[in-house]
Amino acid sequence: MAAQTRALVTGKWLADALKNRLVGPKLRVLDSSWYLAKVRRNPRAEFQQSHIPGASFFDVDECSDKTSAFDHMVPSPAEFAEYVGHLGIANDTHVVVYDTSPLGSFSAPRVWWMFRLFGHPAVSVLDGGMKNWLAEGHPLTSVPSEPERAEFKASVDRSLVKTYEDVLENIRTKRIQVVDARSAGRFKGIEPEPRDDTRPGHFPGAVNMPFTSVLGPSGEVRGPQDLAQLFREAGVDLAAPLWVSCGSGVTACHVALAAALLGHPGACVYDGSWSEWFKRAPPELVLSEGP
Repeated sequence: MAAQTRALVTGKWLADALKNRLVGPKLRVLDSSWYLAKVRRNPRAEFQQSHIPGASFFDVDECSDKTSAFDHMVPSPAEFAEYVGHLGIANDTHVVVYDTSPLGSFSAPRVWWMFRLFGHPAVSVLDGGMKNWLAEGHPLTSVPSEPERAEFKASVDRSLVKTYEDVLENIRTKRIQVVDARSAGRFKGIEPEPRDDTRPGHFPGAVNMPFTSVLGPSGEVRGPQDLAQLFREAGVDLAAPLWVSCGSGVTACHVALAAALLGHPGACVYDGSWSEWFKRAPPELVLSEGP
């Protein structure tokens, strides 16, 4: 049971679980790969060609609030329960998520955070993702897994999701520290955003901690001392409440994961993140060193 509460599991741990035929109703593996349109990758098609044996595909865009004008916003508890039930996940299932990013992970922490949001702490990120899995020589397959539908009951802690209005209020009160996980160039406003309709920059009071700084060269999450130093350098107090933001609420979850590994009880995600902020905020609340 201890493994179920670990935020990270190693490739060796999962490979051993596969060898011992533990993947099933009590242990489900999800490929949660998602990419920005500019990257021109089709994660579902890639999954059909090659994935970790026993894995199912978790579609970040599919499992979202379809009524929102913004990308992959959090779905309702009922929608989430329905979606993960179809993947064979029940309330007593340990879920391991990974993605196929060359960085080691990109979107998997978002799905880790979503499970926790919906009352399911028995979720782990595969440390180093597909990158490390391949480097360690573990097996892949193209054989689809067809898990039997399960019953999942979702509860939700809405306080973990922050809105445009919450951030606006926090700019006024300066009560909560907010970390922006985009690259330093995008944060400063001197490198372009990947979405054509959005210019770079940041909102007042945010500090920058690029999500890539959380990952080591192998793609694995850095050790506790390195992570603690990153937060210190960003001026973040992990004993205090923390909100995280990024481009559209995906890579912000790397910072939430890193904080959790250091004992933080739960970073809140600004779900609309910069793609919403840029479209809705008054110009004086879009700070940029660029043109």
